[in-house]
Amino acid sequence: MTFRPKYVTFDCYGTLTRFRMKEMSTDLFADRIRPEQMAQFIADFSAYRFDEVLGDWKPYEVVLKNAVRRLCRKWKIQYFDSDAQKIYDAVPTWGPHGDVAAGLAKVAKEIPLVILSNASDDQIQKNVAMLGAPFHRVYTAQQAQAYKPRLQAFEYMLDSLGCNPEDVLHVSSSLRYDLMSADDIGIVNKVFVNRGHGPGNPAYRYTEIQDIGGLPGVVGL
Repeated sequence: MTFRPKYVTFDCYGTLTRFRMKEMSTDLFADRIRPEQMAQFIADFSAYRFDEVLGDWKPYEVVLKNAVRRLCRKWKIQYFDSDAQKIYDAVPTWGPHGDVAAGLAKVAKEIPLVILSNASDDQIQKNVAMLGAPFHRVYTAQQAQAYKPRLQAFEYMLDSLGCNPEDVLHVSSSLRYDLMSADDIGIVNKVFVNRGHGPGNPAYRYTEIQDIGGLPGVVGL
């Protein structure tokens, strides 16, 4: 029997919106980081961004600037506030993966769609407008006063929707930010969109799809 959730909840950046942090980092730091070192530099940047969201909430602009500052210190290169600002300002301009609009539209006809994003309120609406499907609710870390992977972010979403963890299907391309915490909080039904953002782990009991085009089949549409 196919599970038909009350809501399908999504991570946004990376899962739906094409996350261009790698491309931006490559362009911004090409004059300071050698090509053969860039992959490690980008991996370190990802690690610092993750570390910055684990504590008390602070504006995403501060998260990014702190992460870039720590990254530059590790790599012993000069930090420019303008580098982090350029990345922050670019985020609302990023559009969706090519597979997103059609897959979402099919699901949205039958099940309300919800976003839980680590974005700030002033960023997310422009990205959502480009996704090509209606969303019932869009929740941010700013509203929750906590970033994923903190359980507080998921608690805020569930409380706001007035539903239980077993009522939703959560969809993400990241185990580390989303699916591990979703599992911890009791969201049994999960979808891992394998976009190559990190390794999977079947211990977290998810259905794996390659892109959003596979999502309608998961809910029997």
